[in-house]
Amino acid sequence: MKVLLFGATGMIGRGVLRECLRDPRITEVRSLVRTPSGVTHPKLKEILPQDYFDYTAIEGQLTGLDACFFCLGVSSAGMTEAAYRRITHDLTLAAATTLSRLNPAMTFSYISGAGADSTEKGRVMWARVKGRIENALLRLPFKAVYLFRPGAIRPLHGITSRTPLYRLLYRVLGPFLPLLKAISPDSLTTTEQLGRAMIQAGLEGAPRPVLEMRDINRL
Repeated sequence: MKVLLFGATGMIGRGVLRECLRDPRITEVRSLVRTPSGVTHPKLKEILPQDYFDYTAIEGQLTGLDACFFCLGVSSAGMTEAAYRRITHDLTLAAATTLSRLNPAMTFSYISGAGADSTEKGRVMWARVKGRIENALLRLPFKAVYLFRPGAIRPLHGITSRTPLYRLLYRVLGPFLPLLKAISPDSLTTTEQLGRAMIQAGLEGAPRPVLEMRDINRL
């Protein structure tokens, strides 16, 4: 399987990249990054697009793909809805629309979030925007679309969050996460489990389009 990865320098994306490079079923990983990640591997090819809203210049590098793992995202903290919508909804749809045209047999997997609002009418701004993205992706002519809604995620294998507040929380709560996982297995997942689940959905599909924490941990 040849895959395309967005967001490989973020916490979730790094976890997905690690599992892709370790999985023998994946023969090639094309990773779209703003700056080189520093990761080298025979299966990895990094692509540096000039514009994340227009892929015309690199369309030739975006064909022949079996799956896309879209892990690019930002926190909504301190952002207006218009700004957050542009950097999440508009950017995601610009990529997904291009990919659905170039690779109609592709499986597209998107990292959303627990609590995403499919009605697009709730009070929580980020949840409305995520719900709008989910609905738009489901309308695109891909082979399949899978919407991953993780909640708490435990980073493994030296992976850390790029968000200072999240790094602090992981530092404080980290020692207790394995106990929480043992007591309530579906209260959180790990970067490793999430990466493997996305690969499994890309390779063999998943039981439903919207995948909550329980579904993620069982893929």
